Amino acid sequence: MIPSLTRRAALLGGLCLCCLPRPGFAADALSMDEVAPGVFIRRGPDAEATPENADGIANIGFIIGRDGVLVTESGGSLADGQWLRREIARRTDKPIRYVMLTHVHPDHVFGAAAFRGDNPTFVGHAALRGALDARGEFYRQRLAEILGGDKAGEVVYPTMDVKDGAEIDLGDRILRLTAHGSAHTTCDLSMFDTGSGLLFPADLLFVGRVPSLDGSLLGWFKEIERLKAMGAADAVPGHGPTRVAFAPAMADLARYLSALRDETRKAVAAGVPIETAVRTVAQGEKDRWALFDTYNGRNVTQAYQELEWE
Repeated sequence: MIPSLTRRAALLGGLCLCCLPRPGFAADALSMDEVAPGVFIRRGPDAEATPENADGIANIGFIIGRDGVLVTESGGSLADGQWLRREIARRTDKPIRYVMLTHVHPDHVFGAAAFRGDNPTFVGHAALRGALDARGEFYRQRLAEILGGDKAGEVVYPTMDVKDGAEIDLGDRILRLTAHGSAHTTCDLSMFDTGSGLLFPADLLFVGRVPSLDGSLLGWFKEIERLKAMGAADAVPGHGPTRVAFAPAMADLARYLSALRDETRKAVAAGVPIETAVRTVAQGEKDRWALFDTYNGRNVTQAYQELEWE
């Protein structure tokens, strides 16, 4: 049985398991955008995991280099990863050398099993293995309940751990990896592509879809500053349009997180019960974000538990 704390943390993450299936988007109805030469990204819909979308709700894609391919995100299920694998094969016969596992949430890692036959290096944060040990099987079981066991996939562990930073050479471009402190999750990994100048912050940047807090609210502000210091003009967010101007997109995210922090602090200081805070904090942001009602209350719960011990 999964401990209650782990179960609660899992439910705060990237898979809304309490929601009943509702109409979604079939992966084969989606397409890849070439956001820069050799960089292909599929936009995930602002939705939750359903049988129709196969948990293909994150922005996933790949980078083609001179010597091989790097998968930027593997997809949200085996079925989603298989779709991505077919998209890669349509565009290149170069070997798939690396698959990024940017953090523990299922919409970003459960497509990895589709690439096992390519024998790539699976790249993840040094803390990802522990996070997968704690949550991976729980996520797999819930995905299987929603999608069916044949489509859900399996837990794939990183074979390359990034503790601080690392570089990957695709021959004509260097990918610079950064392991972040606790923020969106406890195991966030970002990437900067020297070939295109694009930053890949994964779910450290949400655009349009409300952010989900599953690590540290205060830590997220610190990691925003680290991302800013990388100097990228454009980014590929974990959710939202496939390519965005980095500064205004991050400003929107920081505004939401600031409202979450400041209003939660006020609630804590005033002795407002957490049950009331989840209904009142950050409500001024409601009309700015998709899935606000699904995630904001959870974010407030996480923030309250962090900030009450300041």
